[in-house]
Amino acid sequence: MNDKVDVLIIGSGASGAAVAWSLAETRMRILCLEQGDWVKPTDYPSNGRDWEARLFGDFATSPNRRARPTDYPINDDNSPIKVVNFNGVGGSTIMYTAHYPRLHPSDFKVRTLDGVADDWPVDYATLEPFFAENDRMTGVSGLAGDPAYPPKQPPMPPLPLGKSGARFGKAMNKLGWHWWPSDSSIATVDYEGRARCINLGHCTPGCAQGAKASTDITYWPLALRAGVELRTLCRVREITVGPDGMASGVVYYDAKGQEQFQPAEVVIVACNGVGTPRLLLNSVSRKFPNGLANSSGLVGKNLMFHPYAYSYGYVDEPLDGNHGPPLCLWSQEFYETDPKRDFVRGYTFQFSRGYGAILEAITSTAAGRLPWGDDHHRVYRRLLNHRIGLSAICEDLPEEHNRVTLDPVLKDGSGIPAPRIDYTIGENSRRMIAHGLARAREILEAAGARDIAVECPILNGGWHLLGTARMGLDPERSVVNEWGRCHDVKNMFIVDGSIWVTSGGVNPTSTIQALALYIADSIKQRLATLFD
Repeated sequence: MNDKVDVLIIGSGASGAAVAWSLAETRMRILCLEQGDWVKPTDYPSNGRDWEARLFGDFATSPNRRARPTDYPINDDNSPIKVVNFNGVGGSTIMYTAHYPRLHPSDFKVRTLDGVADDWPVDYATLEPFFAENDRMTGVSGLAGDPAYPPKQPPMPPLPLGKSGARFGKAMNKLGWHWWPSDSSIATVDYEGRARCINLGHCTPGCAQGAKASTDITYWPLALRAGVELRTLCRVREITVGPDGMASGVVYYDAKGQEQFQPAEVVIVACNGVGTPRLLLNSVSRKFPNGLANSSGLVGKNLMFHPYAYSYGYVDEPLDGNHGPPLCLWSQEFYETDPKRDFVRGYTFQFSRGYGAILEAITSTAAGRLPWGDDHHRVYRRLLNHRIGLSAICEDLPEEHNRVTLDPVLKDGSGIPAPRIDYTIGENSRRMIAHGLARAREILEAAGARDIAVECPILNGGWHLLGTARMGLDPERSVVNEWGRCHDVKNMFIVDGSIWVTSGGVNPTSTIQALALYIADSIKQRLATLFD
């Protein structure tokens, strides 16, 4: 029998790490259980010349392809977008591109402004101090003054635009459209013991340099020094409840596969928009026969991915290739609702550099651009380091039929039912994608690109797992309240992307972490009356 802890956090990724660090100052006994393990920087693919090949193996973005013992399988056959995640200390921040925009103020008021979905029970102004705190803790590079946002001050200067970014900037100027150096959670100067970026270009499969702000090197060292315990290789099967309907702890399998029970006064779930509903739906009891905290019936529903529409082309001048972080600027020109368009809300353009040698060869061969035979090398020389591309990150409106359920057959290595994804791209998103692809072609043509092509939606583009345990004031229409506490279980909180009400049109990590810090602060402010 494990000793009871005050706070038990499930998941050590973007939100779990932030909430652990923030609550550490209370001096409560805090334990975090992580399904994966620590990942050694020396094991990252960027230490070797085969780093691109390992993107298709042990560092693939898809857990189904990666299939590590620490992963759980996902049945996403009924979805055009495949789930991307990573299990380990730091969670998916190990693998993310470190593109770090915030949600816009309008994203929290879409029902009021545009008559769709629902308004959030919190707003941008409420989260603003937590955005700033998270920027400092994470180490964000960027340029103040972006007119697309309220004033903010990134602590480090922006990433260099490079040849690719400069070409895109000139193209956007020619069109008269907004662009700005992007906020990135990548150090451009030495920062808080982390070395600056040296432009390896291998950001997605883990940054061996330590310039990319995964939470294993930002929040966790400070949380551990403050007394938080982090227990790895612990696969949580279910959250248990007592006779009073309060969460009593969790059942999990330890590193040896032995079943353990960990009691706790407070349970905080930080397992992402797929892992969290999976855990809640697996936590069945007499009081909660349809899954824990699911009196609304909304656990697992309203899954939002962000459909990615990627357009690219080739220019005559050799550019950066894959030297440098993959993303360096964004455009919010088409972010806010425009009544002249045939869709509501909007999207962000994020501009990317080229591919490495292996990826360029594989993708161009598959697309029929790169022939075998006598002409192979001549064509390849015109492709390698000549690619420029941009993606439209399209807002995904919440729809209940897009959902996470438990697969009746598929199980993980511990016999726990695996998640099943049922997802279709909504009509509003389809119209938005068509608009984004048309504008992307204009941008690429203005940048002098030829052989323009698209990949839409990006198949392995399910990076952003949102909306499956939404927050709200009405217990019949939401799972958690305005500060992350479950309506049904007064000592259980959810802090990850599943609590999102709408998805916005930006990468979510910055806002996920700001929300986690806000929820942690709300807990601290209410310690005396936390369960009232």
